[in-house]
Amino acid sequence: MLLKDLRTAVLDANLELVKRGLVLYTFGNASGVDREQGLVVIKPSGVDYDDLRPELMVVTDLDGKVVEGTLKPSSDLETHTLLYSEFPSIGAVVHTHSEFATSFAQAGMAIPALGTTHADYFYGPVPCTAPLTDEAIGGRYVHETGLAIVQRFAATVAGPGGPARAVIDPLAVPACLVAGHAPFCWGRDAHEAAHNAVVLEYCAKMAYNTLTLKPGANGVSQALLDRHYFRKHGPGKTYGQG
Repeated sequence: MLLKDLRTAVLDANLELVKRGLVLYTFGNASGVDREQGLVVIKPSGVDYDDLRPELMVVTDLDGKVVEGTLKPSSDLETHTLLYSEFPSIGAVVHTHSEFATSFAQAGMAIPALGTTHADYFYGPVPCTAPLTDEAIGGRYVHETGLAIVQRFAATVAGPGGPARAVIDPLAVPACLVAGHAPFCWGRDAHEAAHNAVVLEYCAKMAYNTLTLKPGANGVSQALLDRHYFRKHGPGKTYGQG
């Protein structure tokens, strides 16, 4: 069986979403990528979480072609594979329809960095994509969903034919809301991607509560954002025992 350890890690990430209350029934999915082999492990489409086992995970290549498995892969596969192609630093992707993060997505709103809990994990607001056009929805919808995320994280350098450059680091802000849809999160591995999805939902809930109490509440200062983000991330981090 190909990618035995990655299958287990992806299964564990999927089950973590259920354990933390981020998915209902068969909502959501998690995947992981083996960069050396160019293979992706992803949850099968529409299979109840109670029935999932490592051997039921589907293995595809980065073009979405099934390499191993008898079940259909998640219907969101093309979004996952596009993110792997465009964000080479990530190793896993998680998609949920968690209540509060999805509420921001449905409103077409970014989740602002209102406090230090957010700043510990996301270096700035969690962005929301532009709405997909009718043409995108009627075409390669799942691919276009991934493309909307990538476009939200990148800008074109001035000048005709200029190359695209990332303006948001995918590992510094490991999540994006798809307008009218729901959140996608990612990380260096499946455990980290699921962890980020759980934290995203918690931050979205606190942001909703804060904005309900005080509409137009200001975000954290740049100094406080820097202090909390960099104490947990980067070469000079001080948080933890490492």
